[in-house]
Amino acid sequence: MLSYDYPLLGVFWTMLWWFLLFAWILLLFRVLTDIFRSHDIGGVAKALWTIFVVIIPWLGVLVYLIARGGSMMDRDQKSAEAHDQAFRSYVQDVASSGGTADELAKLADLQARGVITDAEFAQQKAKLLA
Repeated sequence: MLSYDYPLLGVFWTMLWWFLLFAWILLLFRVLTDIFRSHDIGGVAKALWTIFVVIIPWLGVLVYLIARGGSMMDRDQKSAEAHDQAFRSYVQDVASSGGTADELAKLADLQARGVITDAEFAQQKAKLLA
């Protein structure tokens, strides 16, 4: 073989095969994950796709990518948008809740109106500043 005549070429081919194997395993798990995450197919179809992908992995994954690759991308995009919206909502909620200064101002207002006593004010202030 040519790779035995050139050791560097042998290393290259070995690295290439390991990379392809790793990429294949990632793709296989990605397809299996998408099968179970998909809401537009029923349980029987999911079972059939899973059997097809597990029994004949090369052909199963290629057929799945051809048949459902576009909807796979759409589901990824919708999931990313949902995560982004949840993150933005969380950040806005945390940012709008104020901070220690706002809480102290609210406590001082309650104390000034006589809703809480001086002792309660001091206790709540100690909790906020701790």
